[in-house]
This record gives sequence, C-alpha cells and structure tokens, in this order.
Amino acid sequence: MLFNSLEFVTFFVVVFTLYWATVRWAGVATMVLLLASLLFYACWNPLYLLLIIASSGVDFLVGGKLFRVASPRRRKALLIGSLVYNLGVLALFKYFNFFMESLGEGATWLDKVLMSYDLIEAPILHGAKWLTIRLDALLPVGISFFTFQSMSYTIDVYRGELEPVGEGEGRAWWHPMHFARYLLFVSFFPQLVAGPIVRARDLLPQLKLRPVVTDAMAGRGLYLILLGLFKKVVIADFLALNLVDRTFTMTTGFSSLEVLVGIYGYAFQIYCDFSGYSDIAIGAALLLGFRFPDNFNAPYIARNLQEFWHRWHISLSSWLRDYLYIALGGNRGGARKTYRNLMLTMLLGGLWHGAGWNFVIWGALHGVALAVLRAWQRARARVGLGPLFPFAVGRVVAALITFHYVCFAWIFFRATTLEQAQTVIEQLGELTWHTTNLDVRVLAILGVAVAMHVVPRRWFDEVVAAFTRLPATVQAVGAVVAGLGIQAMASADAVPFIYFQF
Repeated sequence: MLFNSLEFVTFFVVVFTLYWATVRWAGVATMVLLLASLLFYACWNPLYLLLIIASSGVDFLVGGKLFRVASPRRRKALLIGSLVYNLGVLALFKYFNFFMESLGEGATWLDKVLMSYDLIEAPILHGAKWLTIRLDALLPVGISFFTFQSMSYTIDVYRGELEPVGEGEGRAWWHPMHFARYLLFVSFFPQLVAGPIVRARDLLPQLKLRPVVTDAMAGRGLYLILLGLFKKVVIADFLALNLVDRTFTMTTGFSSLEVLVGIYGYAFQIYCDFSGYSDIAIGAALLLGFRFPDNFNAPYIARNLQEFWHRWHISLSSWLRDYLYIALGGNRGGARKTYRNLMLTMLLGGLWHGAGWNFVIWGALHGVALAVLRAWQRARARVGLGPLFPFAVGRVVAALITFHYVCFAWIFFRATTLEQAQTVIEQLGELTWHTTNLDVRVLAILGVAVAMHVVPRRWFDEVVAAFTRLPATVQAVGAVVAGLGIQAMASADAVPFIYFQF
C-alpha cells in the first residue's frame, strides 16, 4: 500500500477516524493502530507478519529479562542472543544469496588460478553442489528498518538508558497489552517500511500517553504530507522515468554532459523520493499525535562529508554512530583505530542498504573520504589552521566539491551491476557535449528540485506557520486542491519508493 496511492488515502482516513473516536480508551486505541499497522504490512505479504511478530516477541522478552537480571554475564548473554537472532534473520533473507554467489565466484576464480599453475586438471570447486544453494524467498519489505528499530530497544535496556515496556504500570511485565504496545512500536505503519528509524526511547513513551494534536501539529502534518507527495510524484518519479532510468540503461547513447545531468538527476531523485517518504511518515504521525525525528536537512549543501551524514538519513547515520561506531571504540584509542572504525561503520552501512558489491563500494567510498577528512581535521588542529574555506564563496566551493563526490558514489549505488557503473564512468570520460537527449521539461523539474533544496529553511517554516494559521476548512480545501494538482502532474501509476527494497 503505497503512500502515493488512493488506497493509502482511504486507509489513512479510516484509521484516523477510528483512532480519534476511540482515543479516550487507551487499550482500544492501541489495538486500532496495531491492527491497522499489521493490515498495512499484510497488504504486501501477510506471511511475513509472522516475522515481525516473532522478532518483536524475542526482543520484548529479552528486554523484560534484561531489566530483572543482575548477573553481568547473563545480561550479556541475553543481549547477544537478541542480536544474533535479529542479525541472523536479516542475514538469512538479505545476504544469504549474496554470500553464496560471492563464494561461487571465488571458487571459480580459485579453480582458474589452480589450473593456470597446473595444480589441477579440471575445476574441483566450481561444481560443488553446496555452492548452488539459494534461498528462494522474497526480501521482506522494510526488514532493515524494523530490525534496527527493534534492536535499539534491547540495546538501550541493556545500557540502562531505557526501562522495559510497562515497567511501573501495575501489571506484570509480560502482560499481553504491554506486548501489544511494543509490537505497535515496531510495526507502526507510517515508518514501518522505509523509516525514519524511530528509537524505542523516542516512541515508546509517546505510545504510553494519551495523544494530543495541536493546531500547529495538524497544520504541519498536513503540509508535510503534501510536500512529500510533491517531492515523490512530481519530482522523483518524473526524473526517474524521463532521465535517470534511461541514462543508466542506455548509457552509451548519451553524451558525457547528458550522463552527468543524469547523475545529478539521480541525486535529486533519491533525495526527493526518500525525503518525500519521510515527510509523509512524519506528517501522518503528527496527525495521529506522535512526533518523529527529522530525517533530512538539505544534505546537498553540506560543506564536507561529515556534515553530509549529519543531514542525510539522519535516523540511520545517528543509529550507526550510537550503536556501531561508538561500540567499536569511536574516536578513542588513537587515529588508526578511528579510521578503522569509520571504515567498518560505512562498509556495514553500505551493506545495510543492499546485498551487492556496488553497495560495498559505495560504503567504502564514504568510509575512505570520512577517514581522510578526519585526518585532515586533526592535522589542521595540530598546526592551528583555521577553516579551509572561510568566506562565502569558499563555502560554496566546498559544498560543490562535496556534492560531486557524493554524486560519484551515487553511481555505484544506482547501478545494478559493477559493469553498468563502469560504463557510466567511462562515458563521462568521453568528454562529449551534445544535449539531444535532454528535454527542457526535465531540466525544469531538476531546476525546481535544486531550488527547493537550497532555499533557506526558514522560508519553509514561514510557509508552514502561515498554512497553520488558516482555518481548518481552508486547510482542507487547499489540501484537496493540492492533492488533485499533484495527481494531475503524476507521470504514471504509483511508483514504489526506492527505499522499499532495503
């Protein structure tokens, strides 16, 4: 059930009505949202509801036990059990086939090496039956998101930063209603399949309280939904269908300049697609009385890669920092360990996005650049150098350099194979300049995307404030008119969001 579909609009209106009609009875309202969330996921594949329920059950039980066990050894064993289960399920569905295919390719390569030195006469590894084992199952949509979200709960309870669900409420910690609330935290439909990754410490306390929606929350929520739909339908889908997809599938028919514009197009396609989803998720949650953290903040104006990751997919980058980078040692233990931790964090961040060497390379490019940046920052601090680009023009130059490095890494993220990425890079190197494949409408939409990205954020805040001050009936009429306008500008039928595949 896609956010940019009439089915979701109908679904949300029904859920919104039922929820606010029952909100005075906390247990009933919780069940309304929980059943709605499970139905939302079941519309894709009802069988995988068992996966969400099982993962939630494991972490709910582990979290309750962690709070009641004093022995450090037993507490660590419980946490490890939770992590092994969650990461094991993630690895099975998302990485098993990639791992087996990589083993098969490695076996083929080793056979060729051994045969080239006359150590064997015929392949002995490539034909091994166990190398042909594959998992014939769909990748559960959103598995990376709800797995990380659930893991944050057990880790925070283990660290003593969070009490388990239902603690101090007068019921047994294993009470079914406590589990229902925890299951709602994991499966809450606005952010279930593509984030933002909302941590237990942020959402669980809200689920315990009776929600309140102020005029400001309602106005902002409605505005964010419309903004997200505009980003997705008018910008992201249009750029994908009319520029990006053709650039990456018919690369040799495009000039170097056109390929470059296609890469720019993908940078703004993925931004508008993903941030559009986040806007809709945050807006829908606000209309139901819940606050989610921001997930994007104009990442392409960042002046270095560190700042980029403070602005891009903030819920993931902060999760990786708090639960992986710091757990590995962070910047403690000297420069080499810091660079190692940065590399490992970004390599695993790349693999989080997908099981493929292209994602590994994408993560490695970011890891290497972050390590180089950290080394440069330390060197400057030792000699007392000021900012490298102290003036406004210099800051623009720094942002352009960062943007183009991010775009270069996006080539590997978008390419379906390493050969496709190589073709795109080679075509860039041809240095041809004709623009016969560029449509003025594409350039106009790309210009709109850039303009929306670089305008000061306070302008958006002022628009939101003005929209919020309007009477509710005017807001509703404006939303309907805007929705119809967005539908009229849609390029095709509802297109799935990019991050559904992760």
